[in-house]
Amino acid sequence: MVHPWHDITPTVENRPLPEYFKAVIEIPKGGNLKFELDKGSGLLKLDRVLSSAVFYPANYGFIPQTLAEDDDPMDVLVYCTEEIPPLTLVDARAVGLMSMVDQGEADHKVIAVLVQDPIYNEFKTASNFPSHIFKLLRRFFNDYKSLEGKSVSVDEIMPPEAAHAIIEDSLNRYSTARRMGKIKGLIS
Repeated sequence: MVHPWHDITPTVENRPLPEYFKAVIEIPKGGNLKFELDKGSGLLKLDRVLSSAVFYPANYGFIPQTLAEDDDPMDVLVYCTEEIPPLTLVDARAVGLMSMVDQGEADHKVIAVLVQDPIYNEFKTASNFPSHIFKLLRRFFNDYKSLEGKSVSVDEIMPPEAAHAIIEDSLNRYSTARRMGKIKGLIS
């Protein structure tokens, strides 16, 4: 069985990484079930049912072979006109970065568009999006844990170059941790 975090190369054929990358979807847009990768098995596990009256405003997943500051794969929100089923592999392009603080810890989210989507693929940067889309995004992340008594604060959306730097950093962090035998789910 292929492990979606470790066995999938993040590079999109004939496209420059980190601007373009492969993403694995965990949660379809419109969902209120929080799935996340089980690091050991590579399967998705149900983490929780969102306790607030909110739903994911975009398809949510991760970039393979990355390690974010929170020791999870790098999170990505993939905008597209359709819901994408869990464990679907997609080609994405970074258009921005949302930084937030989740219970005192930095938590970056890459904002991307689906390369094959004829509407969203025309957006080159998050600043090209209608402003209401990111009002919804910020509201979702500010609210989605509030009924659990957990605090989250969301910063402004940054340009694609900020996302590229964070992706590069998470690729390097993964590579180093893997060489050192410090990745959960891999045999040392």
